[in-house]
Order: sequence, then C-alpha cells, then structure tokens
Amino acid sequence: MTRIKACPYGGNGLTVLAPARHANRKAGNPTRLLGLSIYRDSAKGAQTMENSTYNPKSCNNLEKPYYTPLEAALRWCGLHAHEQEIIKAAGANLTPPRTAFPHWPCLFANVEKILDAMNCGELAMGRDGMPAIGQHVAPYRRTTRHSELKAWMAKNYPDQKPAFLFDEVERSTHSAINKEAFAALQIELQAREARIEKAIDAYKKMQIKNAALQTELDKKTESSPRERATLMRIIAVLVELAITPRNGRTSEAALIDEMLKNYPEKEGISKTTLQQKFAEAKRICQSD
Repeated sequence: MTRIKACPYGGNGLTVLAPARHANRKAGNPTRLLGLSIYRDSAKGAQTMENSTYNPKSCNNLEKPYYTPLEAALRWCGLHAHEQEIIKAAGANLTPPRTAFPHWPCLFANVEKILDAMNCGELAMGRDGMPAIGQHVAPYRRTTRHSELKAWMAKNYPDQKPAFLFDEVERSTHSAINKEAFAALQIELQAREARIEKAIDAYKKMQIKNAALQTELDKKTESSPRERATLMRIIAVLVELAITPRNGRTSEAALIDEMLKNYPEKEGISKTTLQQKFAEAKRICQSD
C-alpha cells in the first residue's frame, strides 16, 4: 500500500513513500545507514588521532610564558601543587606571611633572590608579562619571561635546575659540560683506554718473559740427581780423608791428587770436577 505524506521541507509538495515495509529491508533504511556511516567515520577519526605522532614531552605543565617572583619561587621550590594556597595566602603582597609556611623557608629566600636580581639588573623584568625596558615597574606587577629566568638561573645557580625550566636531559647534564667539552672528554677517554690496553699487553708479555726466566733460573739452581750424587761422593771422600790425616797433604792440588789416586773409579771424582766444585765452594763460603 502506497502512503502519501506532505513534504517535511516546506512547500505544498508531496512525498511518495515506499508502499511496503519490505522495501526498506531490501534497500536498507537510509537514516540508519547514514547513522552507521557517521559512527564509523567518527571511530576511524578517533583511531587516527590516537595513532598520531603526538609528543607528550613537547610541553611542560609547569611552564608559563612569564612568571611573577612568587610563581617562579614556588616552582623553584617544587611547590607547584600548593600554588593556589600560597598565592591566596599572599593576597596583594609579594609573598605570604612567613608564619603561614614556616616549614618552607626556601620559598621566601628564593623570592628575595629573584627580586634582588631584578633590582640589580641581572634579571630582566616586565610589567604583567609585557616588556618594560627602562621603565619603573611596581613590585606587585613585576614579571619575568621564562627564557630570561632560565638563563639567569643557569648562570647564577648552575646547581639548581628546577623541572619547570630545564628538561630531563638538561637536569642530568653538568652545567660546565657542553657539546664541545663532551666531545673533547670522549676523545681523551678513548686515548686513555688505548694507552691502558697497550700497558696491559706489555704487562702480559713481561709476565710471560719473567715466567720463562724463572723457569731457566730454577733449572740452573736446582741440582740434578746426578750432580747431587757427585757432590755426595766428594763430601764422603773428603770426610774419609779428614779423619785419616797424612803427611804431604798441604795444598788443594795435593788433596785432589790423593782423591784421584785412592778413588779412580768413582763417578764424578775427576780433576776438572773437583777443581770446579772446590772453587764454587770457596766462593759460596766467602760470600756468606
């Protein structure tokens, strides 16, 4: 059945609607299809935004274009979480009463440092965030720009790097080290490492050489079994001659001749060996 309905967009025109509900099922409900399309586009857009290259570190929620002395001081002290409380306590004054926050003495000290720097011309100041070069600025309207405050603090308080002025890299780097200084230190470190490696190699070679010398020395100082046996025989012969004194045995040569005559078949009892051992024994006795 065909239905006729007045056109909803004004005028006297008539709109002919589909005669059957099944037509909507076959062709699809235009309104519903449009809603699904919008939903899908919105979801796709949200997913695209979520996957975009947004950098959360591109800003700092503690940072402002300019600060009053009190705003800068409380951030310097790490009291940003209490900012509203501190500013409310200060009212129209530059600082709150000292009795209000006795447990934060650095808050008042830092405000005084900033004001003193402004009065001395070390820290440029503006009026309510606007430049005021060479102009008188009422104390309660004094402000300082972020970049100027950062430069002043880096110069005068290099050990102080509050998070609202300096990023993570700046806070972890010593103020005296810049890019050029770091490169120079790196080159020097590499040179020292090379020298250390050379020294280690030389030490290892010296250890090997010393070990070889020690082995050679041990071989020379340690008597072989054969040499020890020869010495024992010589000692035994000398003992026997000592307990049987004879006439004419008045020199070393006479002693050697007698030993050769009495023990010609003993191994090691030769003229050359006896002369060497007697001479070595004398040197040892004289050096002791």
